[in-house]
Amino acid sequence: MEKQKITVEATINAGNQKVWTYWTSPEHIVNWNFASDDWHCPSAENDVRTGGKFRSTMASKDGKMSFDFGGVYDEVIPEKKLAYKMEDGRQVEVLFEDLGNNTTKLTETFDAESTHSDEMQRAGWQAIVNNFKKYVEGV
Repeated sequence: MEKQKITVEATINAGNQKVWTYWTSPEHIVNWNFASDDWHCPSAENDVRTGGKFRSTMASKDGKMSFDFGGVYDEVIPEKKLAYKMEDGRQVEVLFEDLGNNTTKLTETFDAESTHSDEMQRAGWQAIVNNFKKYVEGV
């Protein structure tokens, strides 16, 4: 059975190189990789190459909940595409489209999981992408 795919996206007022760097560099990932202000990302590691692994920790600021998010890259095309497999086997593809005029469209498509509704998953991943956009445009 083919998994349901969900897509989230944002148009970011920054050049493609900056968007790529802020998406892939651990020193930036810790500043945007969470869905709401009561969460944070205390750590991130990222080996951005085909076969490379990544991991980040997302945690509630009150310390009551946390989880690790990680996987392995299947394809890396710098400033254009990341494809990876999460630890549970689901696939994710992130596209970086240079729209010119210092603007980049980021599109992330992922296999849905069966525990939460598609709407809840879309909202959570979109919130993270929106947080990324806010961070990149604010720096």
